Amino acid sequence: MTIKKSSARRLLEKLNRGPITFGQMISGLRKCDELSQVELAKILKVSKAHLCDIEKGRRPVSIERAMDFANRMGYSPISFATRAMEDQARSAGLNVRIQLETAYAKYR
Repeated sequence: MTIKKSSARRLLEKLNRGPITFGQMISGLRKCDELSQVELAKILKVSKAHLCDIEKGRRPVSIERAMDFANRMGYSPISFATRAMEDQARSAGLNVRIQLETAYAKYR
């Protein structure tokens, strides 16, 4: 499976003049991929109403679920997990930017 790389986050941050939410990211990527909410909901195995709630920020997404969505959509699980974590931090009152990177174990 190939992982899509997107500069959509940077573009959306410029347009919004601030960090984007997980829902805004999903909505933007869905539109870039030219998918309707119904089509993406089928890919993600959720209802259209559930997807709409995620896109509008009415329904939070766990890190595990964010990573599952990334895999189903063909995007980087790390970028989806990062957005989900930033949403969780903002809802707790922390205005932070999170950066995740893959850790590799070194064997001798």
